[in-house]
Amino acid sequence: MASIPPPIPARMKGLNRAEICDRNFTEFVRGWDGEVLPKPAPHEAVLPGSALSAAAFLELFESQLISRHLDLMARVLRVQNKVFYTIGSSGHEGNAMVARLTRHTDPAFLHYRSGGFMAERFRKLPGMDPIMDSALSFAASKDDPASGGRHKVWGSKPLWVLPQTSTIASHLPKALGTAIAIEQAQRIGHALPVPGDSIVICSFGDASSNHATAQTAFNAAAWTAYQKLPAPVLFVCEDNGIGISVKTPGGWIAQNFSGRRDLDYFHADGLDLAAGYAQVAAAVEHCRRTRRPTFLHLRTTRIMGHAGTDFEIEWRSIEELVAVEATDPLLRSAEIALASGLMTRDEVLAQYEAIRGKCFAAAEEADRRPKLTTLAEVVAPLAPYTPDAVNVEAVRADYAEARLRVFGGEDRLPEKQPPRHLAIQINQALHDLMAKYPESLLFGEDVAQKGGVYTVTKGLYKTFRGNRVFNTLLDETMILGLAQGYANMGMLPIPEIQYLAYFHNACDQIRGEACSLQFFSNDQYRNPILMRVASLGYQKGFGGHFHNDNSIAALRDIPGLVVACPSRGDDAAMMLRTLAALAKVDGRVCAFLEPIALYMTKDLYEPGDGGWLTGYPEPDRAIPLGEGKVYGEGEDLVVFTFGNGVPMSLRAARQLEAERGWKVRVVDLRWLVPLNEAFIVEQAKTARRILVVDEGRRSAGVGEGIVTALVEGGLGGKPLRRVVGADTYTPLAGAALLVLPSEADIVVAAAALA
Repeated sequence: MASIPPPIPARMKGLNRAEICDRNFTEFVRGWDGEVLPKPAPHEAVLPGSALSAAAFLELFESQLISRHLDLMARVLRVQNKVFYTIGSSGHEGNAMVARLTRHTDPAFLHYRSGGFMAERFRKLPGMDPIMDSALSFAASKDDPASGGRHKVWGSKPLWVLPQTSTIASHLPKALGTAIAIEQAQRIGHALPVPGDSIVICSFGDASSNHATAQTAFNAAAWTAYQKLPAPVLFVCEDNGIGISVKTPGGWIAQNFSGRRDLDYFHADGLDLAAGYAQVAAAVEHCRRTRRPTFLHLRTTRIMGHAGTDFEIEWRSIEELVAVEATDPLLRSAEIALASGLMTRDEVLAQYEAIRGKCFAAAEEADRRPKLTTLAEVVAPLAPYTPDAVNVEAVRADYAEARLRVFGGEDRLPEKQPPRHLAIQINQALHDLMAKYPESLLFGEDVAQKGGVYTVTKGLYKTFRGNRVFNTLLDETMILGLAQGYANMGMLPIPEIQYLAYFHNACDQIRGEACSLQFFSNDQYRNPILMRVASLGYQKGFGGHFHNDNSIAALRDIPGLVVACPSRGDDAAMMLRTLAALAKVDGRVCAFLEPIALYMTKDLYEPGDGGWLTGYPEPDRAIPLGEGKVYGEGEDLVVFTFGNGVPMSLRAARQLEAERGWKVRVVDLRWLVPLNEAFIVEQAKTARRILVVDEGRRSAGVGEGIVTALVEGGLGGKPLRRVVGADTYTPLAGAALLVLPSEADIVVAAAALA
């Protein structure tokens, strides 16, 4: 068989490399004069010794051509402002083999160079158009079926491709989580939305494999397999040898991954369909049969640069560029088509130009389609909220028999017990939620047999067993990746982050992944999560900053996230019901901040007064999103606060009333994101003075949001002060109280308002 000649040399540094690659293909086909074999029947091997049939090859070749012409179209029309994305798939078209050899019900989390994969997966269902759908996404059209015009994404609801944006490895934990969820769902009797023998496809580049988040996923996959637990994820490393301009050391991927005991390694040539097909098939079959994490090292190349703005000639020699372009997989596919007798030169070129025409026609049509033109349209899928349905779900109490089983009888129901402190009421509420939602799972570090560091999850493991309550490895990124995976498969995950300071290790799993899915899928995909976090300061005798982190700024600015913070046990139980309902009804991602220092608090004013103990609310009671709690009716001073600030402010209010004769009203916001600005303004209207007590830091704390709501509500002229924490990390022991607001600080600030 004739070897592929090098492309036409570029004689000028200013030549457009996309044009060169386009010309290379047509010139190669016109000039090909190799030996032609007898034309195979559709079911026969395309070439001797290949596992790829002639019929399958022709469809794969067409998918490759579609992917290539979408790239070429994007480069041309971007300068005309008709296309808004030019990171292409050129050189990676061999990933179409992965699509062909898997099912459309195998959930896929894809690398952004997945044009070939998508074009091939579109064949799995009748009536779908990979060219038009892709063109709409390139054009940021409101009619884009993947994201509704919010980003150029590879995604499809009917094809089980969950939209990914320009992710750099951050999708690997949730892909593994989804694979684990497929198996776990069957263990708890949950009906899956995909077949039980599905696998999960997760593709990424060789450079991305070095990212800490990728290493998290690989480690967790091996940790799972080491314990002989199923995790059917197919990691597809598309190795083109470079990350933007940083080259991957030769042989690094094979050296790094081929010897891992619990990550099964396969290699396939993604540049040659005839050679690579059997290798890809072996990896897919192994993953589906063994249910083990599988690493497919797919050889690819990258031509036409990282994106349209990447002028490689500025940092690569012309000789190197020409050599890379000679490895173009479309040249090899064209050679296979010609050498096998399946197509003539004229037929190859005619198909090439016909697909070019379809891509440009689709792009022009997409450009004429409507765009997002209002803010309301843009944010519509970001944070859906249907309050009537949520409130009905929150108080749904049709699981009485399950409650009796869980709590051990009528007389042991929590609402029939004496008032208890916060930790116990959260524990009772978690038992209640898991009885109500048999698809719920509670997991994290130390939450099972130990019952959590503060015993908040005590007894849950014994009641619901290890399939629903279980410990994870010590890795917050993977805990939240698991949560997304379970949610993708229709379950209700309740992950625990052991301390707020530890959340920051994994923040992107909520910020960049979980909360963005509804937005970038136009609300077609949802991953409801109820994340519990032991939070905030004032913990005595323990920990410094890492156990007394009082900053929630990183949570406050995550679009779509709901953040709740109770101060007492009955509120906590009712807020948990609403959070679970928000997740179930509207697919929301929720954070429940549990004030550590209040877990065991029993008294309010005096030792032994039991003033901070509360009864357990009946299951038909809940606190709607945004509804605060008001203590007192005073107008001399209104204090806005939350969490630990509530009992502190109540004690300070008692002192102010005794010393100054003021009538003080304390407002517990309870819901920190989104802030109920109307409620804040309404409570402040009749106030003579306003105090904001925010146990967080001065900069970027909740207090800033409260003050902004007051000013924008026209109340900025009233006497107003903040009592906040210092902009510092929390030190150890008694020094911690120097950086956090105190009751004395509240009294002093109030006096200053006089």
